[in-house]
Amino acid sequence: MYKIMHPDFIHEDERGSLAQLVHDGWRQVNVIFSKGNTVRGGHYHKKNREAFYIISGSCEVTLSLDGEQQNKTFSSGDFFAIETNTVHSFKYLEDTLLISLYDVGVENDWGGGVLDIFRMS
Repeated sequence: MYKIMHPDFIHEDERGSLAQLVHDGWRQVNVIFSKGNTVRGGHYHKKNREAFYIISGSCEVTLSLDGEQQNKTFSSGDFFAIETNTVHSFKYLEDTLLISLYDVGVENDWGGGVLDIFRMS
């Protein structure tokens, strides 16, 4: 349901650091800030694989696919991808800043302009 990812490279010196997350294969990039003790998600994507890089903070992610469920806590510096058709919800344990990446992009025009975001009822 999810895969741990690693940045392409990280450079650190006396000035600070630079992390190149990816250089190919992702078409949409978002920056998300969520307040602690909030929940987002409760949906899945039919066409998109989605990746997340936690800049600061932490969240508990609940994943569900084909009747199987997993819970995993991610925090600052973690980088992971969620496979297509996997229902995912994020419970933010504290104020959290993260980057999300889609390999195709949710706003593409498949099926009459419907976004690739399918909510669970």
